[in-house]
Amino acid sequence: MTDAVLSIRDLCVDYVTEHGAVRAIDSVSLDVYGGEILGVAGESGSGKSTLVHAVMRILPPPAVIRGGVVQFEGRDILSLDEGELRALRWNRISMVFQSAMDALNPVITVGEQIVDTLTAHRTIPTAAARARAGELLEMVGIPDSRVDAYAHQLSGGMRQRVCIALALALEPAVVIMDEPTTALDVIVEREILNTVRSLQRRLGFAVVYITHDLARMLQYSDRVAVFYAARIVEAGPSAELHRAPRHPYTQGLLRAFPTVHGEEEARSIPGSPPSLVNPPAGCRFHPRCPFVFDRCREVVPEFVSVGPDHAAACHLLG
Repeated sequence: MTDAVLSIRDLCVDYVTEHGAVRAIDSVSLDVYGGEILGVAGESGSGKSTLVHAVMRILPPPAVIRGGVVQFEGRDILSLDEGELRALRWNRISMVFQSAMDALNPVITVGEQIVDTLTAHRTIPTAAARARAGELLEMVGIPDSRVDAYAHQLSGGMRQRVCIALALALEPAVVIMDEPTTALDVIVEREILNTVRSLQRRLGFAVVYITHDLARMLQYSDRVAVFYAARIVEAGPSAELHRAPRHPYTQGLLRAFPTVHGEEEARSIPGSPPSLVNPPAGCRFHPRCPFVFDRCREVVPEFVSVGPDHAAACHLLG
């Protein structure tokens, strides 16, 4: 596989509370390669959004990056100053946020927002920027006649498409999508994901796709990393994870979704994710795991290779 465009090594993020620091990202390492769609899956609160917000350096207080390295195109993002970050964001790495209504400015038109993005990072005449705004809207399936519309005049799906257009405006190398279809119905969700996949194949950018829906992710991603309680427990090609998931948590996530033909009843994972204020020792999944044994309760499992570019952190594999 080619060199990673984005490489994360041993990243740690804490949330500082009155009761002490809570580790929300615990020594996470991950690579993103050019032109691929990498899915990051896991239950709510597992650390998915915190991870990408740390990569973008947009974590609000009381979050603190405690350690690690985030290399993007050979530069350490964590060491950049504000001016260097401004030059990097949206030029080379951009983001589609979870709520389009919150991400868009309600008092200016969507066309003005795209023009502002273009002129903030490029020396471009306003007329040319406005023409480019219309092109970007057309590219994501919105008629350029809506360039003068305000966010509240658009449907939820169209607002999300505007956010995608904004993310692609400066032709970045990586686009992070943080649960971009959570509030949309399944038909609109499929349309948007198909649009993203089509644009990604045509333009060649990489996508980091964050979601709690592992079944949907396996359908649209090339590779998948599965999060549980601030750690990655399994990572590998989507087809391989779908065919032969090796970590009990990944297996449980897949069983939680009904099959198309209804051949097997969907089963939820018993129990709840642990509190990160006081996580369990050893493997953090062990209180919910049907295969738990004594070592799981005491020793943190190492990643074990189970196939080409496929590894899982489980004592059953050691």
